[in-house]
Amino acid sequence: MVCLGNICRSPLAEGILEQKAKTEGLPWMVDSAGTNNGYHVGEAPHQLSQKVAMQHDLDISTQCARAFVPEDFDRFDKIYAMSSDILTDMKRIAKRKFDAAKADLLLNELFPGENRDVPDPWFGEEPGYHIVFDMIDKACDKIIQRYSKAAASHKQSS
Repeated sequence: MVCLGNICRSPLAEGILEQKAKTEGLPWMVDSAGTNNGYHVGEAPHQLSQKVAMQHDLDISTQCARAFVPEDFDRFDKIYAMSSDILTDMKRIAKRKFDAAKADLLLNELFPGENRDVPDPWFGEEPGYHIVFDMIDKACDKIIQRYSKAAASHKQSS
């Protein structure tokens, strides 16, 4: 899960997907990063992201912001960008390691091919964080549905 500073959207996405995967018994490694060249590296998620997450019984306070690196394409099977500008940043940062088959916009899970962005709530008030949480939560439900079914059918065919 990748956004700009790794303090608002992507920590929510990491926490939401990680919790859903754990609930489904999926042994996934979920992580998040930012393309902002490390401006917030080492910081906890934004206070409003933490507050909104806690209102959904999700504690993201121990997450620590990190920079997106080209090697993330070696480490992860799927990398979701929160918005098209972030996807562009990922291509620029990853250079030859960029793998279009592994990268997509998160909301393409809900709206395939529409290339919709998860808005950055950074400059807004708390209601924007609730909207972003709901968008990410619904997209993560789709991810769980898609990949848990794929894993189940793979197990059955093995």
